[in-house]
Amino acid sequence: MRVAKTLEHTEPDRVPIDFWAAAEVTGRLLKQYAFSEKEDLLQRFNVDLRYIDGPVYIGPELLVRPDGAKEDHFGVPRTRVSYGEGDHAGAYSEVAAFPLEHAASVDEIERYPKWPRAEWFDYEPVREQARHARDLGKCVVFMGDRLNRCAQLKPAMYLRGVEQILVDLYVNPDIARAIFRHITEFYCEYLRRTLEAGEGNIDLVFTGDDFGTQQNTFMSNEMWRDMLREGFRRFIEIGHAFGCKVAHHTCGSIARLIPDFIECGLDILNPLQPDVQGMDYAWLKKEYGRDISFHGGMSIQKTLPYGNADDIRKEVKDRIARLAAGGGYILCTAHNIQADTPLDNIKALFDAYTEFGTY
Repeated sequence: MRVAKTLEHTEPDRVPIDFWAAAEVTGRLLKQYAFSEKEDLLQRFNVDLRYIDGPVYIGPELLVRPDGAKEDHFGVPRTRVSYGEGDHAGAYSEVAAFPLEHAASVDEIERYPKWPRAEWFDYEPVREQARHARDLGKCVVFMGDRLNRCAQLKPAMYLRGVEQILVDLYVNPDIARAIFRHITEFYCEYLRRTLEAGEGNIDLVFTGDDFGTQQNTFMSNEMWRDMLREGFRRFIEIGHAFGCKVAHHTCGSIARLIPDFIECGLDILNPLQPDVQGMDYAWLKKEYGRDISFHGGMSIQKTLPYGNADDIRKEVKDRIARLAAGGGYILCTAHNIQADTPLDNIKALFDAYTEFGTY
């Protein structure tokens, strides 16, 4: 398999290709190519990975608040926000309130009545999802959506508020630890049950937690090790116990954390976000390319929405030149392609992958 070979740090016939896009973009592409199924689109773009949906929520009915905000399974209320017009329209779910924002003690954290439980999900659908994806002969991936992706800091931000949980790290560390512990325990069991249901047909687990800003990490390496390393490592160990490779998505300038990621056993780092400080691809490949694989790197903030076909071709050639030698690289955008991206640019991107990706 092409992906398996590149993750062994050897060169397959070509650099593997992945596809990440907002649902609205995928819908527009299906219409553009007159396809009825997403699989047709993935075949058209020579995509090597297939993502399964994962478990289905069957827990207590999720509360809809009087203002229309619907709580997720962490009890975090979210509202639907629309943006753009016409072909560039889209929507996303935005946090409306932070339910633990005003908690002042560990006891209040412990007594929070809406901590999720792994048994609130039906894992049986995973068996058929993984089996079907395996029959396609592609790399089978479990990532989950934004609410069901193994993480620690981001769910804590949703529960406590972005600013407050970052303050807690220094001012209320016991509260931060209690929140992280509840989140980690849930996701560990959720992941274990998911992979067990996959019956060996899942190749890759994708976790996701943003640790960086445009300029630096949210916290020092020492603080990351103290607060988040153990949960990060546990997710990886569960994936490895089921024979899976493990990838992690973190936006931002996070180069300083890569040695810690490698020490925890991480196999793949995504997305190598461009347009942030300190993410020198040639240096990252030289320094860490023997120990970890890379995934992503194509700019969705500048090149794809605002560039032209030549700009895109140049960027693809650059990423391949800096990251693909000796294997250990998967072509993909730095995040989901957004609704402001012209369809011609998306076509140019995947055409360039195919044109320049051959070893």
